[in-house]
Amino acid sequence: MLPLPVTPLAMPDVSDPRVMFFASCPRGLEPLLCDELKQLGAHAVTTTAGGAEFSGPFELCYRVNLDSRIASRVLWRVFHGRYKTEHDIYRAAFRLPWADWFSARRTIKVKVSAQRCPLPSLDFITLKIKDAVCDAFRASTGARPDVDTHRPDIRIDAYLARYDMALYVDTSGDALFKRGFRKAGTEAPLRENLAAGILRLCGWTGKEPLLDPMCGGGTLLIEAAQMAQRMAPGLGRRFAFERLHRFDPHAWDALCKTRRAQAQPHAPLEIYGSDLRQSALRAARTNLEAAGLAGLVKLQRINVLDLEAPAEHGIIVTNPPYGVRTGEQAKLAEFYPRLGDRLKQRFAGWRVYLFSADQRLPKLIRLAPSRRTPLFNGALECRLFEFKMVEGLMRKARGATSHPRV
Repeated sequence: MLPLPVTPLAMPDVSDPRVMFFASCPRGLEPLLCDELKQLGAHAVTTTAGGAEFSGPFELCYRVNLDSRIASRVLWRVFHGRYKTEHDIYRAAFRLPWADWFSARRTIKVKVSAQRCPLPSLDFITLKIKDAVCDAFRASTGARPDVDTHRPDIRIDAYLARYDMALYVDTSGDALFKRGFRKAGTEAPLRENLAAGILRLCGWTGKEPLLDPMCGGGTLLIEAAQMAQRMAPGLGRRFAFERLHRFDPHAWDALCKTRRAQAQPHAPLEIYGSDLRQSALRAARTNLEAAGLAGLVKLQRINVLDLEAPAEHGIIVTNPPYGVRTGEQAKLAEFYPRLGDRLKQRFAGWRVYLFSADQRLPKLIRLAPSRRTPLFNGALECRLFEFKMVEGLMRKARGATSHPRV
């Protein structure tokens, strides 16, 4: 961030096309987020670690919250300046016109993150910002907002670098990967925006068959189906910007109406999912129904080692198991070579994408990846491995003459 004097910015003009925002995302997906923001109309998009900064009119945050599949949150920057002490931070927060942005009846939560911050306690800084906001409300309205650390109406984010600080109002509310359709869970599910990023890295356009042979609760399948049908991921939920004084309900309603009209809910899909566990398939069906996609994705209970290719060509994308408990490593060391053999035997002509935290996967599966993309699942470092099943080689070696069918 640029070093600026610790003086409050004038109240951001929501009609100004240069309102500044920051969108966070899973690490490794920053380039995809930048491309997406540009397509949504953002200006001056720049990549930072874990997200992207951009500018535009205030209503741009409506569209990014509604349409972004990659972003985790969209933050409105309301202050940027220099600091030396906790008092500088308090003073900067106190001078901002909080009461012009939301009511004292709203509950708040303050979150502070920092990198190379010289001050000793982030908890104390959090307390100082909360006090500054409440004191500013008392000074201007005679009332103050309450704090709710679990389900606040308004989230206030602060970021401190070595010399510079920024304050943000969160326009999203719940994280954007919470699409609102996950009604049934499975063990260690992928977050929806990470699943969407994986699909885009696979080149998924909705125009070729897609298979997740270890689908769990169906996150990849649902994201793929929504992408193919051009369904806005945020249509089924509410956002924090709706609680701000400057919220324009007419502009928001018009945007939602337009996006509903652009969806293609009856487009034919060739999306297939399977899992060996009945509980996983029940969860996938429940979540597909909640997303309005019941019957559009073909599911079956089957061991991945017994699968046949449902089409001549297509994409396999899945998050296979990886060992974290005693005894699992040995089982996976036996499973992965058999999986590699099955892919070569039955999926010639397909592109295969395996997302895993197990760095041994290519060696165990006995296939040479054509690409390795570093990604993070939370704090866990992972790789998206791409394998191209070259058509013809395995069949010639085994004397096969035709593609297997389901």
